[in-house]
Amino acid sequence: MSDAVLAVGEKVHVVTRRAFPEDVRRHFVGTVQAISDGAIKLEGYAFVLRGATNEYERRPEKRVRVLSLSDTGSIINVLPESVHLEDLAYEFASGRLLMTDGAGYELELTEFGPGA
Repeated sequence: MSDAVLAVGEKVHVVTRRAFPEDVRRHFVGTVQAISDGAIKLEGYAFVLRGATNEYERRPEKRVRVLSLSDTGSIINVLPESVHLEDLAYEFASGRLLMTDGAGYELELTEFGPGA
């Protein structure tokens, strides 16, 4: 697939847009395992915002997700090759929500709204 936007082996961060304010805030980080004309298969980790603590929690088990590339409900960020998915965590700093690997990489998520 020569015109693919993503490549097998690339790492991505996915924000699932909420349809309603009470919907669970979900994020996913994973490695592209396969690509078709309109979808990608990812293996990685789910993050969910815990209401009681207002912090994102990574689910411990790896998951496989298939996402449609034409779905407007997902925001996909490409991560650097050097990032280790297992090291990624969320932190709030100076009113900003960041995903960081603790080794210099940061992805600011504040632009997606309060609590992203």
